[in-house]
Amino acid sequence: MDLARKLSILADAAKYDASCASSGAGGRSSSGSAGIGSTTGMGICHSYAPDGRCISLLKLLLTNFCLYDCQYCVNRRSSDIPRARFAVEEVVQLTLDFYRRNYIEGLFLSSGIIQSPDYTMEQLVEVARTLREVHDFRGYIHLKTIPEADERLIGLAGRYADRLSVNIELPTSASLVALAPEKSIQTIKVAMANIRTKREEAKAERSEDTRAPRFASAGQSTQMIVGADTSSDATILATASTLYASYALKRVYYSAYSPIPRASSRLPGKAPPLRREHRLYQADWLMRHYGFKASEIAVAADGNLDLETDPKLAWALAHRDYFPVDVNRADKSTLLRIPGIGVRNVKRILAIRRQRRLRYDDLVKLRCDIDKAKAFVITLDWRPGAAAASSAVTRASPGSPSQQLPLL
Repeated sequence: MDLARKLSILADAAKYDASCASSGAGGRSSSGSAGIGSTTGMGICHSYAPDGRCISLLKLLLTNFCLYDCQYCVNRRSSDIPRARFAVEEVVQLTLDFYRRNYIEGLFLSSGIIQSPDYTMEQLVEVARTLREVHDFRGYIHLKTIPEADERLIGLAGRYADRLSVNIELPTSASLVALAPEKSIQTIKVAMANIRTKREEAKAERSEDTRAPRFASAGQSTQMIVGADTSSDATILATASTLYASYALKRVYYSAYSPIPRASSRLPGKAPPLRREHRLYQADWLMRHYGFKASEIAVAADGNLDLETDPKLAWALAHRDYFPVDVNRADKSTLLRIPGIGVRNVKRILAIRRQRRLRYDDLVKLRCDIDKAKAFVITLDWRPGAAAASSAVTRASPGSPSQQLPLL
């Protein structure tokens, strides 16, 4: 098989792994081409470096052959899709060629499991080692970690890669047993724990000797598939919260299940709404940056997020006794709960308060989402009335008076 055909198959096969970038930009399909201008198709994805820069990555599978038969995966053993496999040298050369043409700034490399987890991990590590040691490649490298692989190989992966990821895939052990019985949630968590331990050891060594090698300096991430099982958003967020606390993950990524050809009857017949994936990303942001607990966010009776209202606003509407908040007196954690005011503007508000008291126009000039915020704030010259509160936002059906929820 020629290299162009391999690239077409294995770049396309990599699009289902969202653990290097947010996947909420648009629809994904398990069949057919993505079309011109697609941001979710094959080849190149966008991620963020530790310093906040957006970087372009060549996103590939080493191979889509796989020993495992995970029911939700289009690359599963029993699937009859076209198969291909790169040699280590081919991935290295593709990365260098794309980099020299300024198409990419790094590589995201994953793989199906071939021969054994150790053999597959050895191949992934060898790509990264060759790039670093033979070609002095200084770009960003993200490697998928095979949980069952030997700890020594994971140690080598972290030496060469900026970020490692171990995909947990499903939020409960029961779902993993039902849909991917060859995988073990315990093995996955052990791999995550090993990565955390090695990162902490490397940091400790570098604090004493700055010449000591780094280990996965951009941290580790994981992915959960949304809608492949019956888990509620509350369950998904609770699992994410545990992963963040236990393994110091940088990101949990959420990927809406994409129906696959000749799927198991245990899988849903259609994809969940992409808005559900988007709401989970917003809720995850609240946990990581706004001080929310997972148990606070999914407010609906069925444990799912409101698809029509962003989770921060949904929380505010469910806790109307908490508002309005005086932006001239409230502490940081309280300000972070106000809909329409983000982390950056909370910092700006606190800075301005050291000099003077804030007026309504100050929030406008800060470019807060004033249409959301005005029903929830008090300033020197503004206190929301019933009209402002009732016009804030509706839970569903915007414009329907029966759905409006006055704050006061």
